[in-house]
Amino acid sequence: MNLPKLTPFGRARARSQRSVESVLRLVVRFIHQEATGGILLLVCAVAALVWANSPWSGTYFALWQTPIALRVGDFLLEKPLLLWINEGLMALFFFVIGLEIKRELLVGALASPKRALLPLTAAVGGMLVPALLYALLNAGEPTLRGWGIPMATDIAFSLGVLALLGARAPLSLKVFLTALAIVDDMGAVLVIALFYSEPPAWSYLGMGAGLLLVSAALGARGVRQPLVYALLGFALWLAFLKSGVHTTVAGVLLAMTIPARTRIDLPAFIALSQRVLDELNRAARRSWPTGVSSSRQQAAVQALELACKDVESPLQRLERALHPWVAYFVMPLFALANAGVVLDARALQAELHPVSLGIVLGLLVGKPLGIAGFAWLAVHLRLAALPSDLAWRHIVGVGLLGGIGFTMSLFIAQLAFPALDGAEELGRAKVGILTGSLLAGISGWALLRTVRATAAAPAPVAAPAPPSSDPSRHP
Repeated sequence: MNLPKLTPFGRARARSQRSVESVLRLVVRFIHQEATGGILLLVCAVAALVWANSPWSGTYFALWQTPIALRVGDFLLEKPLLLWINEGLMALFFFVIGLEIKRELLVGALASPKRALLPLTAAVGGMLVPALLYALLNAGEPTLRGWGIPMATDIAFSLGVLALLGARAPLSLKVFLTALAIVDDMGAVLVIALFYSEPPAWSYLGMGAGLLLVSAALGARGVRQPLVYALLGFALWLAFLKSGVHTTVAGVLLAMTIPARTRIDLPAFIALSQRVLDELNRAARRSWPTGVSSSRQQAAVQALELACKDVESPLQRLERALHPWVAYFVMPLFALANAGVVLDARALQAELHPVSLGIVLGLLVGKPLGIAGFAWLAVHLRLAALPSDLAWRHIVGVGLLGGIGFTMSLFIAQLAFPALDGAEELGRAKVGILTGSLLAGISGWALLRTVRATAAAPAPVAAPAPPSSDPSRHP
């Protein structure tokens, strides 16, 4: 049977549809990994609480103060294990966040102003209102420094709770929450850089800026080897560590320089792969009696391997390779190291302290109020549209899940109240984070269990675009 030939317009639509399907598969895989990582994160958080309140609690706190040194010749860098996790591994976490942000800006829910406005405005409200509630309760006090703590959303925990709802949570709701949390992460990076970093040492900061320019230039020149960016990333991390600007900012900035352009597009890859497979088939038939791979076969396999690398951008490859490590190792280890709080009478009394109370109200009340309120405002001002398969109770429920601050809130609390200078405030902040995140998660899950999608319409995905404007083709 002869198939009808596609017109140029038809071929463009087909290529665009394949691009959309590729983005959708990437989003689904990302959500699955975050949801699974959220379960492991919960296990580690519970383990930290049990360990910190057990007869062996001394070993818990002593473990994270174990000094670990890195020495190369006369160069010596020595820090406690806790700081290696919070300033070292978390820089890798923020590097992956940077990759996710860049991907969302190019091909995801933030790729066009119309699609981005709903999660963007919701995220802004979800940051401003909790910070305001905390500030009102701590006005005029030194503890006002913790205003950034309830602004954060833990994407792994929130998507993990959403995954427990199964079919009750439409894909469009998961995409909305993912985009909202990523915008929230962008806000957290700015807050950390502007308000929770020390005054910079300009010489080291200048070195960091130079390294970023080198990385961007290499990306523009088409350098794709991960080892090159790994070495630059380590040097950049050291420069920011010495500069006083928090190292997590270096992770995000480095991610922005990673190339997002593929060497060959999908149609060219399919055509090349078909030619290589035909050659491989011919070579295999000739060598079949011996069963020994010929040089032509090996050349064909290597050509196919190179084509597979060329059709995937360095950004996609790095995100795919690093995301499981972050979801299943870095974040759970961070939770194990930072979630341990001694739950005694003092901890219960801390719930009524302005620090704890401000965080609980910020996460439990401020987050849903800000997210749902700003989203409602954007829709009623006709700046954005609510997806057809969602109801407003979906948005309020996601607003409550956005109140699961946990990882990011704990991280900002460490910066706002350093352990040596503000140990008591840090303990109160941790109690507030754990309480507020737990109540917000339970409330969001309970509300979303009572609501179903208003229509069976498919989840809104990035609209097809002509190949010439394919964002994956731009750095």
